Amino acid sequence: MRHNHQLVLLRHGHSEWNLSNRFTGWTDVPLTHIGLEEAATCGRLLARHGFQFDEVHLSALQRTHQMAEQLLRSCAHPDIPFYSHWRLNERHYGCLQGMSKPEIFSKWGEKRSFSWWRGYSESPPALDHDDPRHPRFDPRYSHIDPTLLPRTESLQQCQQRTMIYWQEQIAPRVQAGKRLLVISHGNTLRALRMCVEKISIQVIEQTEMPSAVPLVYRFKANMELLEIEWLDETEHALIQ
Repeated sequence: MRHNHQLVLLRHGHSEWNLSNRFTGWTDVPLTHIGLEEAATCGRLLARHGFQFDEVHLSALQRTHQMAEQLLRSCAHPDIPFYSHWRLNERHYGCLQGMSKPEIFSKWGEKRSFSWWRGYSESPPALDHDDPRHPRFDPRYSHIDPTLLPRTESLQQCQQRTMIYWQEQIAPRVQAGKRLLVISHGNTLRALRMCVEKISIQVIEQTEMPSAVPLVYRFKANMELLEIEWLDETEHALIQ
């Protein structure tokens, strides 16, 4: 399949902390065997539909890299360049990272907790500056100005840094005719979708990004969104 202005978004598959129902955020956990199989299935699906890519754009977290490697291997795709960037990382959950929902409910209550992970503008309690979970202690981010690295994020804040990457890297490449596969995370992709599809705050707060289901965007030459297609073969929407 060839389209001059096409982009595929994909959320990574099942990860190890899904097993214990813990908030992952920027914590670098790997995919499970289920997640790897989801990646392989996704690769075969894309191949069956004739998709080829010029570049893959990923977060700095290993679960997106594992997803990409397994996906491309399963569809016998030739080697293509990977571009990894922290701006495509999952939303940073601050002090909630590593905690389960029952633990969070017990400490802060259900109503307040739901406002943090489902709301648009509410951010969870921030990590202390010297907390070892702070991204500034991770060697992968040592080249980044520490003031840019989050200690917590609302969906809105996650959206702000994700859209910088969209505007500077993704959109210009797609407009130039590059075939891109972007593999990222649930909240990061929800934040991106909100802008690209012009989704309201009220709707995005109730919107989920399914794992391992390719979302295909097709654009006009001026990057106006033309068509949206989910490759789960059960849902398809056309923008007139």
